[in-house]
Amino acid sequence: MTQPLAPGSLAGRTALVTGSSRGIGADTARYLAEAGANVVINYRNKAPRAEKLATELRGLGVEVLVVGADLTDADSVQAMFDAVREAFGSLDVLVLNASGGMEAGMGEDYALQLNRDAQVRVLETALPLLSEGARVVFVTSHQAHFIRTTPTMPEYEPVALSKRAGEDALRERIPALAERGIEFVVVSGDMIEGTITATLLERANPGAIASRRESAGKLYNVQEFAAEVARAALEPVPDDNTRLVGDTGSFAGE
Repeated sequence: MTQPLAPGSLAGRTALVTGSSRGIGADTARYLAEAGANVVINYRNKAPRAEKLATELRGLGVEVLVVGADLTDADSVQAMFDAVREAFGSLDVLVLNASGGMEAGMGEDYALQLNRDAQVRVLETALPLLSEGARVVFVTSHQAHFIRTTPTMPEYEPVALSKRAGEDALRERIPALAERGIEFVVVSGDMIEGTITATLLERANPGAIASRRESAGKLYNVQEFAAEVARAALEPVPDDNTRLVGDTGSFAGE
């Protein structure tokens, strides 16, 4: 993988990436560690994958904490940040990557619980650890970010609406974060090849990925998009607090 951040550019800092045992979260954690950050790997139920990643990242010479937590459970989230405080004392980068809502067997309000309520809970619980100069990064998709002006596939609409609700709820907190010297940025990407969401969408709507790829000309893969998320942890925040990745020509403006 190409390193999106200069080696040592995050030396001495600590980053937590939610949902980082696999996929975009894992590659984001890897990029941050390669830049010198100590990393907190969060997982829900993929402990072996999380531990395997932690072993790899420790080989880079950084400290790594592995913490399992159900982000929809307040006590679990609090316990995670208690562990972060004990291990590192503070947090410099919080990447809100974990999301979902298309999983089978979950309640009909699960998408909203995870993509809105849990995102706000994680941020609010992390606040005591975030000091001046810290950065919060929220990861979303164009299908969610532009859902008010551009319809998406029916199979994905409930998830898109819940993620947009989460983005809105987090954006409402930008002034309060700014007062504390904490920066906030949204990273929105087109459909990402190789993600669980893309796989579930393809299963529900065969041909969806190929159709979107043809329309966009190119879709980012997991590693490419994770590189953009990692850059968002350090590069200047755009004036509108939004970093758009990939094609936006098919989506109406805000």
